[in-house]
Amino acid sequence: MQLHKSNNHNRVVITGIGAITPIGHTAAETWENLVKGQSGLATITLFDAAHLPTRFAGEVKDFQPQAYIPAKEAKRMARCSHFAIATAVQAVEDAGLPYPFTDDLAERSGALVGTAMGGFDRAEDGLRDYLERGLGKVSPFSLPAALPNLSTFHICVKLNAQGYSNTTSTACAAGTMALAEAAEVIRRGRCDVMIAGGVEATIVETTLAGFSAMRALSTRNDDPAHACRPFEASRDGFVVGEGGAMFILERLEHALARRARIYAELLGSAHSSDTYHIAAPDPDSRGAIRAMRWALADAGVSPLEVDYINAHGPGTPLGDTAETKAIKSLFGEHAYNIPISSTKSMIGHSFGAAGAIEALACVKAIETGVIHPTINYQTPDPTCDLDYVPNQSRRHQVQVALSNSFGLGGQNSCLVLGKYKDKA
Repeated sequence: MQLHKSNNHNRVVITGIGAITPIGHTAAETWENLVKGQSGLATITLFDAAHLPTRFAGEVKDFQPQAYIPAKEAKRMARCSHFAIATAVQAVEDAGLPYPFTDDLAERSGALVGTAMGGFDRAEDGLRDYLERGLGKVSPFSLPAALPNLSTFHICVKLNAQGYSNTTSTACAAGTMALAEAAEVIRRGRCDVMIAGGVEATIVETTLAGFSAMRALSTRNDDPAHACRPFEASRDGFVVGEGGAMFILERLEHALARRARIYAELLGSAHSSDTYHIAAPDPDSRGAIRAMRWALADAGVSPLEVDYINAHGPGTPLGDTAETKAIKSLFGEHAYNIPISSTKSMIGHSFGAAGAIEALACVKAIETGVIHPTINYQTPDPTCDLDYVPNQSRRHQVQVALSNSFGLGGQNSCLVLGKYKDKA
């Protein structure tokens, strides 16, 4: 495998997108419903949640993995791997790349997937079988299916991507970090094409029980569609979601040589650590400020050039206030000029998939000149006094977008995406 020289001139562009979310089984359908402000939050149907304090989530409904995976293989996989394969296939088809990859492209392509919990559903299934039916009834596929890296493995097998392969598991920042690290693989000359993004499928009893015990979840069981209220005065916690998004990242010269459609350019990224608390954000927002500042520096972009922010915005009292404080600290008075929206207001928090789905929102905003709203915004919070694009989508030309992901464990990751411009 020939390596291209590693240098900062290896620009990285996005040429394909795939998505499965609570409001759409494709990137196009997801974007259409985000712009409409449609909520995908409803009472849980995947299991009986009647005994739990929170009984609703953002489920992916009516998804048929057999459309992408042979039925026998699908039965052996975790739900997140179903999402991974489906979104990867969508992305590669959207990019116009034939697959399985052959010849040089097979060795010059790779995959990098972010997930917080991997096949947690299969781990729970295995434990239940062991406790209720005994060791002999535990499926031999339960353990491997539960491993976080299996989604990356399945993508590589499906597409015959034989190059760089990795998995990030940095909680809510995992999908964003996967895209950032995949871009670095291309910049270093290791691959021409990377399939990258995030997936999650953790609407299971253990997850809901655990976050309920942490008092992190909204408990608006009588009104799930309006439960997630980022930056709003009456917000009472986040809502668990699921799904995924995958992107084809490509070395610019490779994309131009095959005359690929270019959605946007991944200009830069950065990560930081709060070193403060396992779950609560730093009240001074220092880690978030560092991640945003470093990402802009990596992209060669000044704060004044940013004209859209897709917020982490989970709808938690502490998290939304801390993010607002970070944005105001870094951007100064310009913060009041930047439209900010929270994708989670409509689809919930899909942990490792969240940043990837939110990157989709940034890319589509750049492509279409439309910003999706933050829904369920009724009563302003004095501590969150920026422009959150309340309730209605907005026409707005986006040249540079910043996407924030701030995870449990104080791990922060930010992407800077921009409209592709020929600099020749």
